[in-house]
Amino acid sequence: QVQLVESGGGLTQAGGSLRLSCAASGLTFSGHTMAWFRQVSGEEREFVAAISWIGVATYYTDSVKGRFTISRDNAKKTVFLQMNSLKFEDTAVYYCAASPSAVIGRKRDQYNYWGQGTQVTVSS
Repeated sequence: QVQLVESGGGLTQAGGSLRLSCAASGLTFSGHTMAWFRQVSGEEREFVAAISWIGVATYYTDSVKGRFTISRDNAKKTVFLQMNSLKFEDTAVYYCAASPSAVIGRKRDQYNYWGQGTQVTVSS
């Protein structure tokens, strides 16, 4: 049984930082592209960042480039999202996702497994 468990969300002020973690179990972690998505209530879930199997390649949506960094530790089966210079519009539930494809994609249907999400709230 595959499980993705996110942690690290919370409340911070604009300009602050948070570090999200996603611990995986039940899958060959090093054989999965990992990604972060986010969703605001009433809106579609949107892509944030993705990282390749061994962490060499990364891909970000334009709105977070230069502020967010995705990384992974295959030995610990964990993927991270370091979020700096947070803005009010970054407020959302953040989801971790895993795909067995080597493609570092932004489409939701590529990702087979999803976590339950962690809330990030940025006050203005």
